[in-house]
Amino acid sequence: MTKYLYLFPLTLLFFSHLCGAANGKLLATPGVSQVEGSAGGGLVPWAQLAGYASEDEIAINGFCSRASVSDYRLDVCGAQLNWHDRIELSYAHQRFDVPALELQIEQNIFAAKIRIYGDLVYSRWPQLSAGIQHKRLQDPLVANLLGARHEQGTDLYLSASKLHLGAAFGYNWLWNLTGRYTQANQLGLLGFGAENKHASLQFETSTAVLLNNHLAFGIEYRQKPDQLGIKEDDWQDIFIAWFPNKTVSFTLAWLDLGSIAGANNQTGWYLSVNGYL
Repeated sequence: MTKYLYLFPLTLLFFSHLCGAANGKLLATPGVSQVEGSAGGGLVPWAQLAGYASEDEIAINGFCSRASVSDYRLDVCGAQLNWHDRIELSYAHQRFDVPALELQIEQNIFAAKIRIYGDLVYSRWPQLSAGIQHKRLQDPLVANLLGARHEQGTDLYLSASKLHLGAAFGYNWLWNLTGRYTQANQLGLLGFGAENKHASLQFETSTAVLLNNHLAFGIEYRQKPDQLGIKEDDWQDIFIAWFPNKTVSFTLAWLDLGSIAGANNQTGWYLSVNGYL
């Protein structure tokens, strides 16, 4: 997978030039792709749906991302379908590498999101969407050793997002709030639940300023459940995203993931490439 990490979105980019991409939304307004496959930031799903499809269009997108921190690396590739700016379907495959142990953990995520109300830009109130992410861990050995109860689980979330035009000293300003009901340990890569532990409500947020039509700068914060008896810190990042056109985008971020599986101070970088059709 590592060798071909960015071929998928670049291939999609090539075909988008041949076929013509959906373009019913303003540049950059769909956001990018988060590590579980849904449209949003790198860490947090947002209310807007993937791609540039309007109510009479269909969009297909592909992405690959890499997060590399002190002791671990996470590679993710996936695809998204936006049907008439009402329903988003997505798939993501995660591979979590622990180089010190020559260990790899893989997980598949099947997700859906539905727009319940509003438009990111044009409605008076924020756009509101509900989502579901079903996760299936392919390598449960480590999760079982740490005390996880299940090898698969389902996250439910509700997101509200709004883009305010010219609201931040003349720049466009975006904010998002997400509430997630989950029992996933480290996204599910360390299994789901634990003895005498149940699913809980966690909060996530993002904010970004569009410096111009092509460049966005922002931060994200993601609350995490702490179930396995080893500290699971909240996640945060600072990101910059570049949207040269409606067929491709690039995201670069600095990550602070705290403690993961007993290893402290997990900081590093994140890179993602998205192709839109």
